[in-house]
Amino acid sequence: MIRPKPNDRLIRLSLLTVALTAITVLAVITIFIFEQGLPVMVKYGLKNFLFGQDWYPSEKSFGLLPMIVGSLLVTLGALLIGVPLGLASAIFLTEFSSRRLSRLLKPVFELLAGIPSVVYGFLGLMFLVPFIRENLGGPGLSVLAASIILGIMILPTIISISIDSIRAVPDSYREGSIALGATKWQTVRMVVLPAARSGLVAGIILGMGRAIGETMAVIMVAGNAADLPASWLAPVRTLTSNIALEMAYASGEHRQALFATGVVLFVIIMILNFLANLAARKQSGR
Repeated sequence: MIRPKPNDRLIRLSLLTVALTAITVLAVITIFIFEQGLPVMVKYGLKNFLFGQDWYPSEKSFGLLPMIVGSLLVTLGALLIGVPLGLASAIFLTEFSSRRLSRLLKPVFELLAGIPSVVYGFLGLMFLVPFIRENLGGPGLSVLAASIILGIMILPTIISISIDSIRAVPDSYREGSIALGATKWQTVRMVVLPAARSGLVAGIILGMGRAIGETMAVIMVAGNAADLPASWLAPVRTLTSNIALEMAYASGEHRQALFATGVVLFVIIMILNFLANLAARKQSGR
């Protein structure tokens, strides 16, 4: 029996400490948010928080339904834009483009992740919002504007993880499919993508988390109206925007209500992640 060397034990202990530290920090943050937010939710009722349509903190009215719907619509719009573009880009760079072109474009896509969100918001405010207002109608500051900006912002995450997942599929899968008479596209669609499904879903989940958690860019282009959006061209306020806009001057129950907003956001993200993972397991037959 080979006994671990002292250095190995030290490295193992160090890695375990780092892992436990990360878990501990997450647990502390979670406990703090729930401790601050749950009392006001219990006092005014969970139903009023989740389904109330009026957000007037000065009048003790804390309805989060417009922000919940706004967050879900903006996230859905971002996924409808970002997922097809991201997967298509990843498939092209891994399966159909030359290696030289792939080595050139992949770092370009990854650089998009390094651009500050306020820059995306500023560009959207200067170019996208006027374009929507002049050509599609409405104030320009809208669900559509926020969805487009977030769809672009999640592209680097989806593309990078999707490329790595597709490249991890063994070449023998492709060679076997082509040997059986399948075309290049049939091989990609019926062999490569199913084999890389878990990684693709992980990229989409991370992109979804980036979209629903983004704040600054959304504040700049969404309009921030605390009302249920009547259409994709209507202004909207998300849960993250609601916290960022009002936390600076909130106090008392108003401040607790903003922490309750964070609790709702936390639960929504957990539910979306669970559903996405569940769908991935069902599709892979596990």
